[in-house]
Amino acid sequence: MILQDLNRVRQITVIAARHGFGELAERAGLWRILGRKEKVEVSPEAQRASTARRFRMLLNDLGPTFVKLGQVLSTRADLLPAEYIDELAMLQDHVEPISLEDVRAQIEGSLGASVESLFATIDPAPLAAASIAQVHRAMTLEGEEVVVKVQRPGIADRIDSDLGVLRSLARLLEAVVEETGVYTLTGIVDEFDRAIHEELDFINEATNIRAFLENHRERPYLKIPRVYSGLSSRTVLTMEFIRGVKLNPAELSEPERKAIAQNILDASFRQLFEDGLFHGDPHPGNLLLLEDHRLALLDFGVVGRLSRPMQETLVMLCLAVALKDSESVARILYRVGVPDARANLVGFRNDIEALLGQHLTTTLGQVDTRSLLRDLLDLAVKYRIRIPKEYALLSRASVSTEGMLRSLYPEMNIIEVALPYAKELLAGRYDPMQLQGGLMRTLLRFQAMAQDLPTQLSQILLDMESGKFTVTVRADQFEKLNENLRSAAVIAFMGLCACGFIVGAFISFAPKPWMYGNVPVLGVAGIAVAAAFFGAAITWYLFGGRGLGKVRLSRFLKKPKRK
Repeated sequence: MILQDLNRVRQITVIAARHGFGELAERAGLWRILGRKEKVEVSPEAQRASTARRFRMLLNDLGPTFVKLGQVLSTRADLLPAEYIDELAMLQDHVEPISLEDVRAQIEGSLGASVESLFATIDPAPLAAASIAQVHRAMTLEGEEVVVKVQRPGIADRIDSDLGVLRSLARLLEAVVEETGVYTLTGIVDEFDRAIHEELDFINEATNIRAFLENHRERPYLKIPRVYSGLSSRTVLTMEFIRGVKLNPAELSEPERKAIAQNILDASFRQLFEDGLFHGDPHPGNLLLLEDHRLALLDFGVVGRLSRPMQETLVMLCLAVALKDSESVARILYRVGVPDARANLVGFRNDIEALLGQHLTTTLGQVDTRSLLRDLLDLAVKYRIRIPKEYALLSRASVSTEGMLRSLYPEMNIIEVALPYAKELLAGRYDPMQLQGGLMRTLLRFQAMAQDLPTQLSQILLDMESGKFTVTVRADQFEKLNENLRSAAVIAFMGLCACGFIVGAFISFAPKPWMYGNVPVLGVAGIAVAAAFFGAAITWYLFGGRGLGKVRLSRFLKKPKRK
């Protein structure tokens, strides 16, 4: 590490200790690396807080990069337990706005022209200031009202520097922190690296906005801002200014609230099952209510994408949950996930059955979707099934959407309203209103099997054709016998080599005149060399030998079992 990185590590370590994470730093050897001996006192607030809350307070005190890390992690219920997700969702950017001079310099450096040649006016007061960017109202030369999102100068370099420090700390901590999830600490840092660099490139956000604008062109109840390509770049994004107010259910009549809730539900359904592109953070702050009661959707930095197979899988998963078919839910989640090892599918199914029985005791309209989705993801983590990030992002978006729907129109039965959409999705397959639950479960299982079987058969045939198809039969006694035979063969070979060296030494050096008393010195030296070789070979076999030594030494050191 360079000196600057060491200073940052020292700062992070001290702040972590104040929040009650000093033991991790000590176990990872950070105090020894930093040459610091004095203890850091834990703050009184940290002493009273839970581990999840202390983690959120730590990220907040470490600055913009770590606040953004927490915000990214709050969208990934597949990475952290639910209590951490809830805490990190409360993280907010608290940063000082940059000066108008810095904003102008960033625009001119990014767009390659003077501000006066690009905009008629720029409002000196920012509309919003966050850790990544700052937003100002402006007027184009043609007299159109726009908003200009300007990236903070030097923020990309600052994040890259902090990412380097984070990777170093993650490698140190992995040696002392027990791995309980499906991602290692370095894996979480890599996920954050990908997410933050995608957000730093405003071209990605502009592409997302254009895609949403095209998808919703025929949906008159929703407004998407237009992007000004000639006034946008990787660090500057200029969009149409939309005049509206924050969505406040208290100021709306019941018919208005009901109509808006139905529009939100329709937009969500179309995004998931028609477009395959959905807004990843649809909270009330990203929705504006226009004068004509249309909705405007803002902030497209976080979006999710669903392929056609993923959409089909999502339909089957929703049906399986609604029918309380734990076996289908388990198989679907297992199939879409990436297990780190062979998972206990029976245990997974039994836990899901208990979970569905706990959450689906009442009517579907009264189901706590937030808890159900969170518990399903926690189960996937427990069984080390790595759910694709799109589904984790979808779970957060679904919870936010349901919260808005219930606040707008609490009387709405979401399942009842969603039924026409379900019919539309299932058209051409089967009509859920005409089939009994048992038959529906059978059809679900058959469809899942029918989808998996061709892939599995194809893989088997390809393996047989290429000569890679093998059948492995395992038995503990055969494994032990095989290992003992290998050990005996290696030791016998080493013994034969040592004997050969001894005999060769006597034959070669015995006739030599160099004697000490009646003992041939060179012959004895040959025997010593042979013995040293044999000892070194045995030592290598026990302690090196491609990892075999650890197994054998553990057997020698293991205490005998008491009868």
